[in-house]
Amino acid sequence: MPEKDLLPSKKDGNLPCVDIRENDLLAISADVLNTLLHDHTTGQNIFWATHDYESLGSEYGYYSPIMPELITGDMGMVIQPRVFKSKENQSYRSKDMAEVFTPSWVCNAQNNLIDEAWFGYKDVFNFEDKKNHTWKTRTERIKFPQNKTWKDYVRATRMEITCGEAPYLASRYDTTTGKFIPISDRIGMLDRKLRIVSENTNTSGEWLDFAQSAYKNTYGYEWQGDNLLLAREALLYSFIEYYHAKFGKLPLEKSINYIAYIISWNIWQMDGLKGVVPDSCRNGMKEKVMTLFGEEEQIVNCTGCQHEDIRKHNGIYCLIRDWGVKDTKTGENNRKIRYIDLIKR
Repeated sequence: MPEKDLLPSKKDGNLPCVDIRENDLLAISADVLNTLLHDHTTGQNIFWATHDYESLGSEYGYYSPIMPELITGDMGMVIQPRVFKSKENQSYRSKDMAEVFTPSWVCNAQNNLIDEAWFGYKDVFNFEDKKNHTWKTRTERIKFPQNKTWKDYVRATRMEITCGEAPYLASRYDTTTGKFIPISDRIGMLDRKLRIVSENTNTSGEWLDFAQSAYKNTYGYEWQGDNLLLAREALLYSFIEYYHAKFGKLPLEKSINYIAYIISWNIWQMDGLKGVVPDSCRNGMKEKVMTLFGEEEQIVNCTGCQHEDIRKHNGIYCLIRDWGVKDTKTGENNRKIRYIDLIKR
């Protein structure tokens, strides 16, 4: 695919193309789009988990999987960032799903606090202008404390909970205004990692190795399927844009595919209060169970939901990938663990 079609295009001196088109992803390769739609817990696709699209037909129902053909071709504009949705729709989602998107200057301020704690000094990546809600990027090479290296920073675990379109991770645009943010001024946690990688590597191979490490150590989860896809797309395009900024060319398709694969594991669909696939708990449902008297139909309720116990839900507990630990059987770095098993009792 030509670079001019894949990268954001300039118009009147601005960079307005914040909406990543699923048709463009399909043009990179069908595998990329399929990967971004995959759910590793269920083995199926992520699902809509919202009633917003039901007027388009039964395939857009709350529990329906998001299939490529539903969001490409003539339907290529179905999923759009929140800023492009109607005010009525934004208000409904804020009220019904507690969907609140954070301005970039707030994301920057909070991410700066994380880095201040990690580095041991203030204003690591930029200087905040609290009065005008802006920031000025530090252009000099980032300095590291005596007992830490740039590789430690890239490998440090970061996660955005209930991530929406993931503005704390990848700040391609301000989710509240739609304003495109140039690479040089981005403030997401993943953006900072990729900046560090670009500052400390020279060859494409070395850059790719550490960029992959940055993605493997960056996590986020979201309930609604459309937001989840937007978040995954933002992280994928950030990879493409940072690589292009560093080397003046696009990464190979196989490299894009692998980053998409990492993202599909690390940015996943989950009910954050329960640790399960959204609405997968069974409450008041008739199910056939085996008893002393044979198979009987009984009403099944979720103990976890009844007692607000995250470890006793009967829903589908979400799996994530532990990239740094080898599977004892295969010897490969592919151990899968339940998200809730990371939570201390």
